Amino acid sequence: MERKGYNFVIAICMLFGVWLNLYVGRVQAAVTLPPEDKPLKRHFYKKLKTCANVEAFVTHQVKLWWDKDKSITAKLLKLLYADCMVNGCDGSILLDGPHTEKNAAKNSRLDGFVLIDKIKKVVESRCPEVVSCSDILMLAVRDAVHLAGAPSYPVFLGRRDGLESKAEWVDLPSASISWEEGYAYFKSKGLDEQDYATLLGAHTLGKTHCKNIHDRLYDFNKTQKPDPTMSRLLLGKLRKLCPSSLKKCKDSTVFLTDKDGDAYPFTITYYSNVLSYDSVLGVDQQLLFNYNTSQLVLEYAEKFESFRREFTLSISRMGGLGVLTGNQGEIRKNCRLTNKNNPEIN
Repeated sequence: MERKGYNFVIAICMLFGVWLNLYVGRVQAAVTLPPEDKPLKRHFYKKLKTCANVEAFVTHQVKLWWDKDKSITAKLLKLLYADCMVNGCDGSILLDGPHTEKNAAKNSRLDGFVLIDKIKKVVESRCPEVVSCSDILMLAVRDAVHLAGAPSYPVFLGRRDGLESKAEWVDLPSASISWEEGYAYFKSKGLDEQDYATLLGAHTLGKTHCKNIHDRLYDFNKTQKPDPTMSRLLLGKLRKLCPSSLKKCKDSTVFLTDKDGDAYPFTITYYSNVLSYDSVLGVDQQLLFNYNTSQLVLEYAEKFESFRREFTLSISRMGGLGVLTGNQGEIRKNCRLTNKNNPEIN
């Protein structure tokens, strides 16, 4: 009965065309993009005549990698999220060290660092000590997402790299977080409800560990029953892939959108799954049970172009969080080390 009630609410919303009136308030959110004059700029290095072709250098390296490993898009998106949503977009997630963000428990499975290192090496050979690692990460994500099927979008540049990285800064929510907790986290970082629902759409790519959904499959809210909002078909599929023993379940993984699997395409399957109660993660399914985000789910599931367009806006807004510019921070020679700790620098 509970799920039928939700379906009825959604049907009524569609009947009256509420979803066509999508977020008038988004106009206000859009103006908070980093403006052209400060603190970030489009074609920053080209305008300064310091590294005019940096975007082409990055694009070429990302394409070479993506042709061999399409999962790189998901990996880079996770890196950018872990960087920007913790201490601002300052490349601190890239720093090595025993007590850094990279080695915090919540970031233990991050990947994609080798590609960023490769791009940095190429850029340094052509434009030494000019382009920041944080800008390289932003450009690499843009190119990888575009290769996966999203529209290309302008990246505002001019970030400088942070001088420190501490594991205790990491406050990323777990994959089993509730909708309310997830939205509160995004709001605390300066993003809005639409950013939250839109950036969660990145879950159209990649996998999750069975341990993150174990409660949904076997003991939802300590009831010893599965999550009632999960379709029976999906429940059956996931139980075959994720054993009931949490210990055995720990390292097993499942695709977030198994329809697309290891092709890692940027599609609207994620939102279609939300509508059909086929979301793997509970936080994704819960988008349907909030009035505002349910309208976005309906819009994006119906209009792929709307999702593509809004995703690029939201990821640009995230890329403007806590940036260092001007005399702040530094331009690292090696993304894994601050210049102070780099033995190659006298």
